[in-house]
Amino acid sequence: MGFARTCSVALVGVDGVVVEVQADLEPGVAAFTLVGLPDKTLVESRDRVRAAVTNAGAGWPQKKLTVGLSPADVPKSGSGFDLAVATAVLGAAELVDPRAIADLVLIGELGLDGRVRPVRGVLPAVLAAAEAGYRQVVVPEQCAAEAALVPDVSVLGVRTLRQLIAVLTGGEVPAEETAAEPGRPDPLLAGLLVPGAGLGSGLDRAPAGAGGCRPDLADVAGQRAARRALEVAAAGGHHLFLNGPPGAGKTMLAERLPGLLPPLTRQESLEVTAVHSVAGLLPPGEPLIATAPYCAPHHSATMQSLVGGGNGLPRPGAVSLAHGGILFLDEAPEFSPKALDALRQPLESGQVVIARAAGVVRLPARFLMVLAANPCPCGRHHRSAAGCECPASVVRRYQARLSGPLLDRVDLRVDVEPVSRSDLLGHGGRGETTAAVAERVRAARTRAAARLAGTPWSTNAEVPGHELRTRWQVAPGALGPAERDLERGLLTARGLDRVLRVAWTVADLRGRDRPDALDVAVALELRTGVSRGVPQPMGERA
Repeated sequence: MGFARTCSVALVGVDGVVVEVQADLEPGVAAFTLVGLPDKTLVESRDRVRAAVTNAGAGWPQKKLTVGLSPADVPKSGSGFDLAVATAVLGAAELVDPRAIADLVLIGELGLDGRVRPVRGVLPAVLAAAEAGYRQVVVPEQCAAEAALVPDVSVLGVRTLRQLIAVLTGGEVPAEETAAEPGRPDPLLAGLLVPGAGLGSGLDRAPAGAGGCRPDLADVAGQRAARRALEVAAAGGHHLFLNGPPGAGKTMLAERLPGLLPPLTRQESLEVTAVHSVAGLLPPGEPLIATAPYCAPHHSATMQSLVGGGNGLPRPGAVSLAHGGILFLDEAPEFSPKALDALRQPLESGQVVIARAAGVVRLPARFLMVLAANPCPCGRHHRSAAGCECPASVVRRYQARLSGPLLDRVDLRVDVEPVSRSDLLGHGGRGETTAAVAERVRAARTRAAARLAGTPWSTNAEVPGHELRTRWQVAPGALGPAERDLERGLLTARGLDRVLRVAWTVADLRGRDRPDALDVAVALELRTGVSRGVPQPMGERA
């Protein structure tokens, strides 16, 4: 009889649970039983592991084999347990020292030929292992850089099961299988375990956009009001609604919003990278995402693709892929009303809670939402209604596709006017660059962070309304116009709170300690879309 154990990690959303993989060999008819609530993919690992062990040159034990995954009440899915199962079997057969694998965490899929293939979710899995006290991790070589982002964890990247057996038994690693790629060190030749690089590894450089540069706000012709709203949205983390005819520049504005946001903090980078790792969407060669993500799903997206879902345990949707960045919904009225209304809960809480028969999953979803819409199906409906052929009933029905409760959660609403001939030809001068506006955004966020130090919030958009009303006071009488709009039914109670949040952001951009009447007036104009004749207190000067 033989017994061995090692560890792997089960992912529930973006949270990991360390799983002990136990292998037990007993005399009897040769059989392979896998227990511990595995899904179909994991059940199929029996055949993958048997073939991989045989093709790696190790004999398969001809005894009754039972592999248990503990805790047994946690659902386990995917092929990432293959490497741990194979290693536990080898330990039970005493082909490797069972003591050498007892404290290892192994993550990876096995091919029938013994190759170790990459899997999703390596970063959150290694984070969970580190939090549980494990300090030695074995992953596929392609995932080693991702795993090494976790500090104080030693990472071994392997290409084949044969390499792992050679390392664990102290044998010579076959030279033909350890040839490192040009310019890349071979972790096996550097020692048994490579110290984790942590977050100071130089892997957090910002990815370049198309053509090697990011879109610049200076490319947008005119649109001073929309540019001002973009600056306020970036400074305070406020949701934004752009309404205007086709070709006015709504998409151009949204695409330039990520450039205004500050770089992600180290903790934010790990959270964002973990979500993209689980979704299998990490950019090649960029194991750590350090800039705000930008997610723009097509209007045919289903509710599950927006908020998360799928068979078994749910996977991240667009709202989670936009965590820490921008979720842009172009042609917003064309989205399914059911899908749009599903956004209301994550907009308030900053997370998605999905209940399925297999379990409940919580996914992070703290994002800045930008909605863009045409005023009518033909797009030519304007204040003068010139050129629009849509009947009034069709226009009303089209605009009603964005429900009141959803729009009530949007802080900024801007009418994007058609670009004038003068602005298009550059007669009005070139607008401010992304770098210039981003510097003001950075300064405003610094002021807000100093004020919110010691609280759970980092931006004005996250602060509950009652906290703003009680803990931080505006100038006397500044809220008068907003309170009158509330009494007349032009603002809801939630709307008043959001006006107050925007007013604090405007004050931060102006460098003021608290909002005054002008800041509240700007916030009301940005909230209601009704011009109140206020000058521009920040951003570009006309």
